[in-house]
Amino acid sequence: MTHHLPNPAGLQQALPSGAALLHDPLLNKGTAFTLAERHALGLEGLLPPHVHTLEEQVARVMDNYRNKQTDLERYIHLVSLQDRNETLFYRVVVDHIEELMPIIYTPTVGQACQQWGHLFRRPRGLYVSWRDRGRIAALLRNWPHGDVRVIVVTDGERILGLGDQGVGGMGIPVGKLSLYTACAGIDPARTLPVMLDVGTENEGYLRDPLYMGLRQKRVRGPDFDAFVGEFIEAVREVMPRALIQFEDFANLNAFRLLEQWREKVCTFNDDIQGTAAVTLAGLYSAQRLTGKKLREQTILFLGAGEAGVGIGELIVSAMIEEGATPEEARRRCWFVDSQGLVVRSRKGMAAHKLRFAHDAAPAPDLLSALEALAPTAIVGVSTVARAFNRPVIEAMARVNDRPIVFALSNPTSKSECTAEEAYGWSGGRAVFASGSPFPPCAVGGKTFVPGQGNNSYIFPGVGLGVVACQARHVTDRMFAAAARTLAELVEPSDLAMGRIYPSLTRIREVSARIGVAVAEVAFRDGLAGIERPADVPALVRGAMWTPEYPVYV
Repeated sequence: MTHHLPNPAGLQQALPSGAALLHDPLLNKGTAFTLAERHALGLEGLLPPHVHTLEEQVARVMDNYRNKQTDLERYIHLVSLQDRNETLFYRVVVDHIEELMPIIYTPTVGQACQQWGHLFRRPRGLYVSWRDRGRIAALLRNWPHGDVRVIVVTDGERILGLGDQGVGGMGIPVGKLSLYTACAGIDPARTLPVMLDVGTENEGYLRDPLYMGLRQKRVRGPDFDAFVGEFIEAVREVMPRALIQFEDFANLNAFRLLEQWREKVCTFNDDIQGTAAVTLAGLYSAQRLTGKKLREQTILFLGAGEAGVGIGELIVSAMIEEGATPEEARRRCWFVDSQGLVVRSRKGMAAHKLRFAHDAAPAPDLLSALEALAPTAIVGVSTVARAFNRPVIEAMARVNDRPIVFALSNPTSKSECTAEEAYGWSGGRAVFASGSPFPPCAVGGKTFVPGQGNNSYIFPGVGLGVVACQARHVTDRMFAAAARTLAELVEPSDLAMGRIYPSLTRIREVSARIGVAVAEVAFRDGLAGIERPADVPALVRGAMWTPEYPVYV
């Protein structure tokens, strides 16, 4: 007898049996297969006799997890589970999201990327190398799951704050898609991580006999653009309903690729737009503590790359919505890079910085720029560890009752300051958020629970909304709606403890609400691929996959 499993697309998928079923991570239930299923599906004798519940399996996984000695060992434990049993993996992550997110994503995923060739156990995702040009569509057809809805693609050149990780950058798309599923219920069978391997400038990897990528310098210029273009056109042909998320491309490529493709395909760059939205949400929340509207803030960025400029552009749009003119809004955003304050008189600036180059006297460093501008907020996207030192935080505290300090660089080793430093040096008055997690800390007799400005608050929900309504494009209006929605979900109890983002334990609720907001923008702007239903929240909830075992027999 042939058994079939209904899938979310309404198709019937023939079930493998016996050992093949146990080796399929999307279908495997491990020791949770019932006795009837074991008999019908040829599993008798292949499993220990006791039938466990999903809850019992979760307990076993966490018991093993907590016995590991290092975070990297914990990472390996979890991704090995993902390779065996995806339902169990996602149930574990959903049930323990606050504990596990720093392991399956930042900061531990950065360490995993650095050791990718040494940790490799089983391939996951699609590796498309420079040698595959001219036949990328054929490679996409090798992927066993046809109805892909979300692709995360990187070329590994700017991984977190760690720089060029070459083919090891695949850890980022894998981790991001895990969050799409855990946080927003995107069906894991509908996701695809992709590494575009065009070489690496990392000499250590080129010399490492265990490095798994091309042993060559990076392809640049028109050849690189043509290669990326072939990949995107292949996706349009083979996986036409897929959202493409650009991830961790270097500045010299990220802005250009986004501008080139955003009006042609359904795509966004999380480092530019996702980071911008989560930061804007933090500023919306912070104004409930500072009493100042967004258009009244003066924001000084440390770092003028894709993250910083992306944040600046979204803030400008939001200030204009509050009634500011474009000139007024841009004048509220200032940038410091490795050469000091970005000013109009400087020669030879990159094009993406010019929009925020103002008429002002040069300032050689962050502290001198801060003293000249007296900003209400500083935002660190520099990957320069401890750049927000004591003089910087104390200067912010002198000119602000509630100084806003966002140290957003990842991983933790690259953070501009710690939560304890921000709170301690400001006398407990800082409104703080970070890119990597920091533990609660006590200052002046009060315990602060710092908020993590993690993109996982934004991109999974945006993707959910796009998938649910089959949006043709992803727009800045969608990210602005996501930011407003996220800020609205911050409770007074969160603010009282210093947290300007909701608890991660609410992340699926957050993603669902953001998904609804994004879908509503798509329907309103004529970008949805389906007619607007009477109940948009029901549409979005119906698109969410839940990690529960199906009944096969």
